Amino acid sequence: MKILIMGLPGSGKTYLAKRLQEKLDCAWYNADEVRKMANDWEFSEEARLRQAGRMLSIANYEKSHDRTVICDFVCPTEQTRDIFKADITIWMDTINEGRFENTNQIFQKPDSWDIRIDKFLVDDEIDEIIRVLKEEYYV
Repeated sequence: MKILIMGLPGSGKTYLAKRLQEKLDCAWYNADEVRKMANDWEFSEEARLRQAGRMLSIANYEKSHDRTVICDFVCPTEQTRDIFKADITIWMDTINEGRFENTNQIFQKPDSWDIRIDKFLVDDEIDEIIRVLKEEYYV
């Protein structure tokens, strides 16, 4: 199962991913860490598509070994989300603007998602998300 946690920089993606990974005992990949491994800090449209493909390859590897995997990254456009092809999308809709103007300019709010988070979370609320993932999505 591929879980995408997407949203603007600073929306709480990594905070949620870390806590979900601990409770679900699954793989977790953070986009900044993947960019660091690839030594690729370019943010052009082409580079963002490349990053979505990179995240897809990693997630598909984990999924092919019967592991649930969480990937947290901005995934700013419909095209990047189409490339990643998440089984479950969690949209962190907690802020209107991130800290990078170039990302704010291209960010497209998703047309569809499985779980939408519209406020910063505390641990009890994360437990509820875990319950939903387990009961409704069989994670």
